[in-house]
Amino acid sequence: MDIKAYIKSKFPEGYTPLYIAKDILSGVIVALISIPISMGYAQIAGLPMIYGLYGSLFPILIFGILTTSYDFVFGVDAAPAALTGASIAALGIASGSEEAVRAVPVLTILVSLWLLLFYFLNAGRAVKYISVPVMGGFITGICLEIISMQIPKLWGGSPGTGELPELIIHMIKELSSFNALSLILGLITIAIILVFRRLIPKLPMSVIMLVIGGILNVSFHLEDHGVKLLPEAASGLPLPKLLHIDYTILPELSFSALTIALVIMSETLLASRSNAIEDGYDLKPKREVLAYSLANFVAGVFGCCPVNASVSRTTIVRQFGGRSQIMSIFASISMIFILIFCTNFIPLLPVPILTAIIISALISACEFELAHRLKNSSRSDFIIFMSACVGVLLFGTVYGVVIGVLLSFFAVIREAVNPPRTFVGVRPGHEGIYSLKAHKDARPIQGTVIYRFGGNLFFANIDTFVNDIEKVIDEHTRVVIIYASGINNVDITATDRVMALYKNLRKRDILFYIAENDGIVNGELRRYGAGELIDEGVVQNDIEKIFDMIKLKNPYPLAEENPYFQNIEKES
Repeated sequence: MDIKAYIKSKFPEGYTPLYIAKDILSGVIVALISIPISMGYAQIAGLPMIYGLYGSLFPILIFGILTTSYDFVFGVDAAPAALTGASIAALGIASGSEEAVRAVPVLTILVSLWLLLFYFLNAGRAVKYISVPVMGGFITGICLEIISMQIPKLWGGSPGTGELPELIIHMIKELSSFNALSLILGLITIAIILVFRRLIPKLPMSVIMLVIGGILNVSFHLEDHGVKLLPEAASGLPLPKLLHIDYTILPELSFSALTIALVIMSETLLASRSNAIEDGYDLKPKREVLAYSLANFVAGVFGCCPVNASVSRTTIVRQFGGRSQIMSIFASISMIFILIFCTNFIPLLPVPILTAIIISALISACEFELAHRLKNSSRSDFIIFMSACVGVLLFGTVYGVVIGVLLSFFAVIREAVNPPRTFVGVRPGHEGIYSLKAHKDARPIQGTVIYRFGGNLFFANIDTFVNDIEKVIDEHTRVVIIYASGINNVDITATDRVMALYKNLRKRDILFYIAENDGIVNGELRRYGAGELIDEGVVQNDIEKIFDMIKLKNPYPLAEENPYFQNIEKES
């Protein structure tokens, strides 16, 4: 391996040593923010909270070394943690028990093996075919779901799991633990972070509020007023664990691991690819899946639950100018320092303030701006966005992606069946031909129909093609010209219908021509038995040549407007 090329690939174009300080700061912030996030999600996964910090140590380092993403953060996060907790509960294993501590690492190792299989199958390339609306809706749904999980912690309750209906029920139940001071602290923290993020975006307000929360607790003993604090955590670095495999539950764990692996691959690739597109570089999906696999393997070795990308922590990194995986290295180093020297300070931190920091980051990660753009520009893309988002909230991560992808395919099919098309004519005083719908001064040429079709002709749209032409023909029509620059392919059904149209028009003494088509189409016409169209001169490369053949010269005689010209549904 070329070491220089590898090192160069780890930094974006234009990266200078001046950015290193920002990456170091971002790494320290990631480690600090990971304290409440990772500990909370470890508990959701059925493990003691300290394993959340372990999952934010070596896995993030392995990912940072292997990934082709410049700024994505890996660690213990919501979706795999929630799925792990649900899987353990379904097996009758109590959360936080010794049995859970033995079972979860086995599940994590199985997840890493499924991801390794996905790597060899190059399954990550499928994400390239997922559209921006699907990615945006998916990410927004994930963020809103995690926010819904965290909301009860603002007033002193416990975090929820599951999808939105279960989370709403959980919120209502947790109102029994309501503490007004906790909620006030949380809401004020969210407001301060969001306001300062808009006014002074580079100010590390999340860390400042973390420090303020500790000071408030030391000064006013918030626990005496019902405000929850983070639990105590043992100091010291983790040691590798010997796996204890219960073969009676191995089949169930293997199936759960497959689901979690699919979630990790889809969620992380979608989110990281979205950032890569925004920043203008290419993500290598296959290499990414290998990074996910090895990071999870290391997590399992140290007894952790499955790990994946953290949208909330990545958003914070981007806010503070992190631009390379130096950030991940220093996040790992900082977590080592925290585990050795700083675990005594963890119990001083108020849960509602830390929860508010997480929620603030997730609010910023939501693609609300994209949703607004889609609503104003493309109704179908907006529906796809909302469907992916709602799908995640109601049915879970995997189903949200499936719903979005299916809708994207339906949109592609719809576009192919109903492609851009229009009738064209001329504009007095201008050269060339113009859409009769787009240009108010454009007029059809007398006795001549020129029809531009902006898609491949096949069995599902040939009726639209023929019906458009038939509707516009009247007693004055002498020539029909298909402007075929947008037709790059025809199938046998479309070929037969075009031949039938040609013969029908010839019986009515109407000339029929195809102009500006791709040479590939000529070969397909011959292959499907329509070679006579080429042999008889119906197919021509240049529309001007057809004008010469029918003795049509500029200035062209203009016809009265045909109302149907203005009623074509789609225009190229």
